[in-house]
Amino acid sequence: MNDFGNGYKIENTVGFFKRHWKLLTIVTVVALAISIVASFLVTPRFKSSVVIFPTSSNRLSKAILADRYSLDYMDYGIERDCEYAIQILSSQSMEDDVCRRFNLMEHYGISDDDPQKMFKLHENYRSNVGVRRTEFLGVEVSVLDVDAQWAADIANYMAANYDTICSRIQKDRARDAYSIMNDVCSEIENDIRALNDTLKKDKSRYDVTELIGNKTKELAELQSRMSQTKVDMSRQVSYKFWLDQASPADKKAYPKRSVIVLLGTLGALAICILVLLIAERRKLED
Repeated sequence: MNDFGNGYKIENTVGFFKRHWKLLTIVTVVALAISIVASFLVTPRFKSSVVIFPTSSNRLSKAILADRYSLDYMDYGIERDCEYAIQILSSQSMEDDVCRRFNLMEHYGISDDDPQKMFKLHENYRSNVGVRRTEFLGVEVSVLDVDAQWAADIANYMAANYDTICSRIQKDRARDAYSIMNDVCSEIENDIRALNDTLKKDKSRYDVTELIGNKTKELAELQSRMSQTKVDMSRQVSYKFWLDQASPADKKAYPKRSVIVLLGTLGALAICILVLLIAERRKLED
């Protein structure tokens, strides 16, 4: 007699399978057949990916035009820039642009009359589009779709649209900064004119002369920064190094039919065994 402790006997297990082998065999065969059929009913989806490396978040004008900065406009971004890129690629703005560009509401079969259409669109988008950081501070955009070409087109569009969103953010920021600096320049120019008027009346005011010099220097520095900001407002630049473009996949990524069949069969068999064990336990108790 084989006893493994806690009263367990291997003979009981062998006897259980001897009593129910026919039923277990039938359940296994039926579950296998159903799983195979189900695996072919699931619509296959194709995966395409694009990898980009974000550039440094420092302004391009600062790297090129400013003498005091020793920045390389060819620098790859650091970890912070990678996180910025992930946030932008995962943003609602990006989702709205993609859904509008590819009419995903219709593509996902969502009716315009559905009261939950936006929720369903959001759920479909998030289940098919993924953004992650790679091991070497790159950002990978992956797209699943029933159409391999659509998956590649969406991934490439998101990488391209990343520049558009970054440019829109920078231009809005630069426009506000330019407006503020322009107002400050006007104030400084007014101060300089007033100081010059004072100096004309009394040329012995050396403190006024020094103040004019300081104000003139401050104005020159501010005008230099305005020139840099004007470049940021007017130029369309790239905020990424495009490593790999997405191409249509020639093999489906989902579903894995073997996994569906295996899990379906084993799951049905496990449930059957559990039900039989409970039934036998109740018979013993009665």
